[in-house]
This record gives sequence, C-alpha cells and structure tokens, in this order.
Amino acid sequence: MSFPLLTVTAAVPAVGAVATAAVPAARREAAKWVALAFSLATLVLAAVQLVRFDPDAPSGKGGPFQLTESHAWISDFGVRYELGVDGIGVVLVALTALLVPFVVLAGWHDADPLEPAAPNRRWRPTQGFFALILMVEAMVVISFEATDVFLFYVFFEAMLIPMYFLIGGFGDRAGERTEDEAARQRSYAAVKFLLYNLAGGLVMLAAVVGLYAVTADQLGHGTFSLTEIVQARASGRLHFATVTERALFLGFFFAFAVKAPLWPVHTWLPNAMGEATAPVAVLITAVVDKVGTFAMLRFCLQLFPGASKWATPVIIVLALISILYGALLAVGQRDIKRLIAYASISHFGFIILGVFAMTTQGQGGATLYMVNHGISTAALMLVAGFLISRRGSRLIADYGGVQKVAPVLAGTFLVGGLATLSLPGLAPFVSEFLVLVGTFSRYPVAGAVATVGIVLAALYVLVLYQRTMTGPVKEPVRAMPDLRVRELAVVAPLIALLLFLGVYPKPVTRILDPAVEHTLSQVDRTDPEPDVRVSNAEGAK
Repeated sequence: MSFPLLTVTAAVPAVGAVATAAVPAARREAAKWVALAFSLATLVLAAVQLVRFDPDAPSGKGGPFQLTESHAWISDFGVRYELGVDGIGVVLVALTALLVPFVVLAGWHDADPLEPAAPNRRWRPTQGFFALILMVEAMVVISFEATDVFLFYVFFEAMLIPMYFLIGGFGDRAGERTEDEAARQRSYAAVKFLLYNLAGGLVMLAAVVGLYAVTADQLGHGTFSLTEIVQARASGRLHFATVTERALFLGFFFAFAVKAPLWPVHTWLPNAMGEATAPVAVLITAVVDKVGTFAMLRFCLQLFPGASKWATPVIIVLALISILYGALLAVGQRDIKRLIAYASISHFGFIILGVFAMTTQGQGGATLYMVNHGISTAALMLVAGFLISRRGSRLIADYGGVQKVAPVLAGTFLVGGLATLSLPGLAPFVSEFLVLVGTFSRYPVAGAVATVGIVLAALYVLVLYQRTMTGPVKEPVRAMPDLRVRELAVVAPLIALLLFLGVYPKPVTRILDPAVEHTLSQVDRTDPEPDVRVSNAEGAK
C-alpha cells in the first residue's frame, strides 16, 4: 500500500495525546473533547483496516500479513520498522479502537479537580489523564501491528510507563480512606504493576538478544523480522538447538504470562484494577493484557514451535490453576472491582488453555474469547464504576436493593454479569464453548476440570448481583440516580455487541479462522482424529 494505514492508525492517538496535553489548564472540557475526537478518528482508521483486510487472501512473501509496511530503522543491528496484520491482529486493533472512546466517555469526570472544600487534596490534571489513555492506545495498537520482534519489544515495554501514571496518579476515589492513605495504596499498586511487568520484560530482552545471536550465526546477518525468521526456519536455513529453543521460548513466554496474567505471576492485577478508576481498569484488562495472549500466538508458537509443544503440558496445568484459583477467589471477594479482577484471571486461564490446546476449535475460541472478554469485562466494569461513583464504596456489603431505585443500572449490570458467566445467547458463551470443545478433543481431563470454572463463575456473578441489586433498599442507596445519558451512551453499544456476537459471531470468526489455521500449521499441529467406534456389523457394511 502506498498509504501507510497501519502507521497512521497508531500515530493518530499518539498525536491526540500530545494535542490533549497541550490544551490550556483552564480548559478541561476542551481537553476531553479533543481526546474523544482523536479516539473516534482512530476507530475510523481501525474500521478501514477491517474493510481493507481480506481474510480469503492467500499468504504471500510476507506470510499471512496484509497492509504491510517495511522500512530500515537500525540497519547495523538488523532492526526494521515492519508492520503487518493478520486476522487476529486486525481484530484486536479494532477491539482496542472500539473500547477507548467508551473509556474516555466513562472517565469524563474521573480526573476533574476535587472539591474546593478539601484544600489538602491534590489537584488532578485532567489533560494528563486523557493524554495518557491515548498514549496507551497508540502503543497497544502498534504492538498488535509489529512484525519485527525488537519493534514489538520496544512498545511492549513502553506502554508500562503511561499505565503506571494512570494507576498511581489517577486512582479510585471510592471509600472512606484519607487522601494520603489512598495515595499510598495507589502507589503500591502502580509500583507492583511496574515491577512485575518490567521483570518479565527484562527476561524477554535477554531472549530477544539470544534470538538475534542465533540468526546472526546461522543466516550470516542478525534479524528480528518475524517473517524472515519463520521462512528461514521452514526452508531449513535456520535451526534452533533444542536447549536454545526452549530457553528462548521460556524468556518470551514468561514476559507474556506476566502481562496476560497467568498464575502464579498474576498478583499485580487485583491491586492494579482495585486502585485504578473503572475506565483505567478496563484499559488494563480488556486492552493491555490482551497483548500478552496475542503475543503467545504470534511469537511463542510461530518462532519456537518445538518448544511450544514441549511446554504445553505445564502451561495447560497453569491455565487450569488460573481458571479455578481466579474463580474461587472471586467467590470470596467483598470488593466489587477485585471480584471482577479475579474473574478476569479465570477468563485469561480459558484463553491460554485454548491457545495451547493447539486445535482449530481451541485456538479459534481463544482468539474469539479475547474479543468477547474485552467487551463483556468493559460492560461489567464500567457499570460497576458508575455504581461505585454513586455510593462512594467498592464494598459489596454497602449495597442492596439497587434495582428498585435504579432499574436500568441494575439491568445493564445483570447483562454484563451474565456475559461474564458465559450465558448462552451472549458473546462469551460461543468462545468459551469452542475453547472447551477444542480442549476436550485433545486433553479430555483438562477440559473436564476447566468446566468447573463455569459453575464457579455462575456462583460469583449471581451472588454479586443478589447482594447488591436485590433485597431491601439500604438507606444510602435510596437516593441513587439511574444511568444518565452519557453513561447510557457508554453501556448500550457494549450490550448490543454482546447480544449480536452471541447470536451471530461469524463476522469475527471469518477473519480470525485463517490466522488460526496458519498458526497451527507453523506448529505442525492438526486436529486429533475423532474416536469413532462402530460395531462389527456396521464395520462389515
């Protein structure tokens, strides 16, 4: 393409971040509108990517990637500015671009100055809040588009900085904590998020350097190009020694497991989501964390297919632990946002289980789950944020009878919760069903254990709804207003998408499936033959 569509899609929110930050301090409302305008412009560009992407196009010299761009960057070290999207990448770019405008709208007042009556509290720079959101969007988009390993690594790590400031500088105001106590807890959550992810990134950096050394030794020139490495491996020009491949795989996988997050490197997520504002919590789990599971498919499986198969049994066990551990801890939570955080850990366990089941249904379900989980978690968390902002508390025990005074809020909360437990007819059901079918076909015991997570999900979602929305109306809830127009504009499209994709997921699966098949072919995996047993009489026929 002569027009660099992928670069422009990533550049628009970055430019928007600068423009938002440059708005004069006294014009907070103008900064919000600037941020919203740039997020909508990014959505339009992502839609153009979807239209231009042809899921039926055969793979060319650039592999399965389309809309490709390639330019020299750091030639002496084999680093190129290479972008391209396959079906998985283009859909996740669209998901990111879709959710960010809702994040901006939902957080419209989250960074406004606190009441003048509290002069000891710090002023919250509105422009900075929305600029950081757009900067995260830009880095996530280019991470989904990058086909050069070093380029991906740069933005994989760089997105931690704006996220750190969003968590530590613009945390949740709910609760009866003093500002100093709340600031300490936000700081703890932000530092924990940064340290965990930096540790994963440093391990990955060592693996990236090792990958360069191997390519330089065997190809005569070092390269980070995913396409070139995969093609060289397929042609026999590049061969990893078993120990080397496994070591490099573990370096990449560890970083992605932290980002995902996968048990036991998950503990940063409940703190980060609990202390962040609801829109930022959506940005964490529905957008940023998807980079981890996406990278497992793009880099771990395609660069190191032998090591991926070698590590599969252990990873499946870790995914099962994530499913059950996250769900069990969600059941016992007293904090609404932490409950949703632990539920997300359980859901990421399903996604990773589907990825490493290495079947068409499993990986197809996992990639679809990334999309559906993003939408359902956004719907539930944003409505929970609207609820918490009205009552000023994250504790479940402080609510009761909300459906009698705010029926629309309660109804949307219920739909978001039912989507989280994968109710048939809502989008996550299709993806979770495919993950379980794909897992059963190759690992029946793992598939059976994973189904327990579904039962636990029903328990924590329905108990949460019962305790907050039903029963007698508690006095602090009695004057609670229902959803306002701006809030309805955030929630209604997400609910509509959950219903549409729950009934008709084909528009998404048609784009995803060819990329899934290509990934399986790189790992040299085919679906297991069905165990069909026929009687002797039927066999004689």
